Amino acid sequence: MPQPVTLLGLESSCDDTAAAVVRVDKHGKAVVLASVVAGQTDLHAAFGGVVPEIAARAHAEKLDLCVEQALAQADMPLGDVDAIAVTAGPGLIGGVVSGVMCAKGLSAATGKPLYGVNHLAGHALTPRLTDQVPYPYLMLLVSGGHCQFLLVSGPDDFSRLGGTIDDAPGEAFDKVARLIGLPQPGGPSIETAARSGDAKRFAFPRPLMDRDSCDMSFSGLKTAVLRTRDTLVAAQEGLSVQDQSDLAAGFQAAVVDVLAAKTRRAFEAYPQTGARSLCVAGGVAANQSVRHALEGVAAEFDAAFVAPPLNLCTDNAAMIAYAAAEQLQLRAPDDFTLSARPRWPLDTVQPSMLGSGKKGAKA
Repeated sequence: MPQPVTLLGLESSCDDTAAAVVRVDKHGKAVVLASVVAGQTDLHAAFGGVVPEIAARAHAEKLDLCVEQALAQADMPLGDVDAIAVTAGPGLIGGVVSGVMCAKGLSAATGKPLYGVNHLAGHALTPRLTDQVPYPYLMLLVSGGHCQFLLVSGPDDFSRLGGTIDDAPGEAFDKVARLIGLPQPGGPSIETAARSGDAKRFAFPRPLMDRDSCDMSFSGLKTAVLRTRDTLVAAQEGLSVQDQSDLAAGFQAAVVDVLAAKTRRAFEAYPQTGARSLCVAGGVAANQSVRHALEGVAAEFDAAFVAPPLNLCTDNAAMIAYAAAEQLQLRAPDDFTLSARPRWPLDTVQPSMLGSGKKGAKA
């Protein structure tokens, strides 16, 4: 970093409206001066999941307020930031549009350069934000909408080693929580219920374990939980609290086993030169069972294990500001033709895992 930079970041790709101010010194060390996240859990609770139209409207209403709060926390006027960074995709298009348009307005009003950032790059570079992890490092990006192993070799150099061919783990957590009558968001609910459950009561599958690759699948696991639930309901006309806990524990254990096994295979593709690091980011990285298992795998391969603080695992704007800070050394700012992208794979060389269409590759 040739000179210190301070960036204002905006994030609105799903159901968290966020703004942050991040300062990066000339040595690349970052300090989060302010981070504001306005969640929407209450708005979507009655629907069992995120409703895109409701999310987009909430983003439009709260983005300017989050920016105001972040600047106040940082004790910094808008004119003192060096650049404005915003998630330009992938994500729910209404929310992404809200963020991009807000960032364009701020850029136009202040004359500050504008940087559109890939939301996944924000997660993937979070270990640099928190721990200055040296390149290259192995990243497991595991969230509500994405799950992939990446070899991160630079701010814009991401090689996908494998990923999910269907549901992301976070999506599966949400769906299973709904199936067994637990509240949303599903990740925390499953984790809490699993603490008092018997993970060995039900024999749930570990999909794709027979494939010598880093690819994963969680759709069949979700279906196995559904069928087990239906069998219990038919036999006893409902689920007991212990049934819910056992189902949650068995499902979570299966996810953890798959992630751990596939991480071992990902290490086989990791360059052997120098010290190695296994990093994890995304909302599912907040799950303590997942963290503990991955930490154990890292120890097996004599690699450092880096997991960000819980508040930086889930969607936030600090990671977006930091990603822009790293990338601004490599590219020019975006102009006002910057567009919101519902799909935006990090690795644009390999073929899409989930197919593509008029809107581009999904992942």
